[in-house]
Amino acid sequence: MARYCIAQLTCGHCKATIGQTVRAQDPAARLIFDMAAREVRSDTAAKRPALLAALADDGYPTPPL
Repeated sequence: MARYCIAQLTCGHCKATIGQTVRAQDPAARLIFDMAAREVRSDTAAKRPALLAALADDGYPTPPL
């Protein structure tokens, strides 16, 4: 399971947008959101570089872990 720290993860709208972005890459992706830690854990077949680029395009850049 991959982990992404997303500083902009602050509300339900952010959660929905990030979910749509990830599922556009992999409709079967499983996501676990930790709003307090501003972290998303993802079990997905999507390639990490493509997923990071898609998140950044939607306004949710993630630092490398």
